[in-house]
Amino acid sequence: MFGFGAPELLVILFIAILVFGGKKLPEIGAGLGKAIGSFKKEIGEVEEAGRDLKKSLPGVQDVEEVKETIKKARDMSRTLGR
Repeated sequence: MFGFGAPELLVILFIAILVFGGKKLPEIGAGLGKAIGSFKKEIGEVEEAGRDLKKSLPGVQDVEEVKETIKKARDMSRTLGR
């Protein structure tokens, strides 16, 4: 986890308790968890939009068909080469 060991994490936790207090840490943790979840969701949506855009571009389907043909040819040549 980013090269942090147990001693480093304990020091960070201790400093966080000193700065924010014990009562605020659960609220901060919950907020951080929601932010990370939202970030992951948005990243997923952006990746999906990118895939959709890639599929809709002219010529992409042709390139995918050529890749598949090349893959089949390689598989056949490996089979025949044995």
